[in-house]
Amino acid sequence: MIVSAPDFAAWRTAARVLLAAGVPPADVLFDDGNAPGLFAADELPAAPEGGAFRVPRAFVALAESVACHRDPRRWGHLYRALWRLTHGEPHLLDLATDDDVGWLLHAEKSVRRDVHKMHAFVRFRAVGEHFVAWHRPDHRILRRASPFFARRFPEMRWSILTPDESVLWDGEGLQFGPGVPAKDAPAADELEGLWKTYYRATFNPARIKVRAMKKELPVRHWATLPEAAIIPDLLAEAPARVAEMVAHQEGCARSAADFLPAARDLDGLRAAARGCSACGLCGPGSPPAFGEGPAGARVVLVGDRPLAGAAGALLDAALDEAGLDRAAVYRTQAVKRAAGDGPRVGPREAASCRPWLLAELAAIRPAAVVCLGPAAARAVLGPLFRFAERRGEVVAAAGGANVVATLHPAAALRAGKRAELIAHLALARGLAERPPGTPEGPRPASLD
Repeated sequence: MIVSAPDFAAWRTAARVLLAAGVPPADVLFDDGNAPGLFAADELPAAPEGGAFRVPRAFVALAESVACHRDPRRWGHLYRALWRLTHGEPHLLDLATDDDVGWLLHAEKSVRRDVHKMHAFVRFRAVGEHFVAWHRPDHRILRRASPFFARRFPEMRWSILTPDESVLWDGEGLQFGPGVPAKDAPAADELEGLWKTYYRATFNPARIKVRAMKKELPVRHWATLPEAAIIPDLLAEAPARVAEMVAHQEGCARSAADFLPAARDLDGLRAAARGCSACGLCGPGSPPAFGEGPAGARVVLVGDRPLAGAAGALLDAALDEAGLDRAAVYRTQAVKRAAGDGPRVGPREAASCRPWLLAELAAIRPAAVVCLGPAAARAVLGPLFRFAERRGEVVAAAGGANVVATLHPAAALRAGKRAELIAHLALARGLAERPPGTPEGPRPASLD
């Protein structure tokens, strides 16, 4: 039999009658009325008295959401699940691998995502004292999505138009009406310029992922998004903007290279660093923290300095067990500011300060450099270094030093990898003790 079900209320009424009459899903074809059919709907059978059925509350919520889906098969899937729930399978919804349940969950997720997209992509245009938006959702979700706008804009008078139906908020309640085609949508207004300005200001040219962008911002919605009009220009400008960012040390106005002295020994570098203002982290009351140790050290540790507490104690013990004399090791850090002093160090500050570190290593000319943690490793070897994959390898850096990246002592303490830290320090000791001219370690690579 053919049963008319234009909306959820009609389907629910019909489903109750069909269940009470014992009509199985195979004998029912639901017609949502959105496509012309060859046959008229049949009369529902008379419902026997006393036919009451109990279903999980979760099914009712699921059915209300799936009812918004555009697939005309939704009513059939819902009725089949309802039949099974009331005919010996009360825990059906717990079986996510079941075909019927899987279809319903997938449909519910699609509706929920469409509601989220509507909340994000509706753009109102001023029409006199009223605000109007036109949106094309994938499913019939206006009644499900519109309460959000009533809560968010309770003082505004607004309307949202879709091809299926429209809604008006008059400040007191939501009033629904017929759908409106795209050709009747309101024209652009001055608010669109504000959207474009905002989008241009927040667009990051260094993080372009066109495929991901189109997934989260589907092209079918671009026609109603004023900011979408400038996306092609922003994509075209991105390479030049990224090059400009790199030229300015990833956003910092100046680089430490502007403050390097002519005399590049440690004393000259230390004195010149006091006048550096490239990143703004150092200044009165927060002088730069240069390295400490012998100028001719064979091993340099790059990491936080000073390193106190349990992490500092672990590093001292690891140096002893690796056979490295602490007094013979030069210790410095990637950013020349005392650890814990002032605001958090970000990528921009690290990139701006990097010339000091490279000049420091060039002045010492160590045989081995140990980088404690990923930030120190990228400061020495460049931002493309993959710390997780190449930790513990011997990598050749500019200037001839062999570099070993290892865990920061604090990370080694948390992960219980004390032995790994000791092994990497012992590897650095072996590199430092090797006579000049000995072949480099495995897989050398310059990552600058």
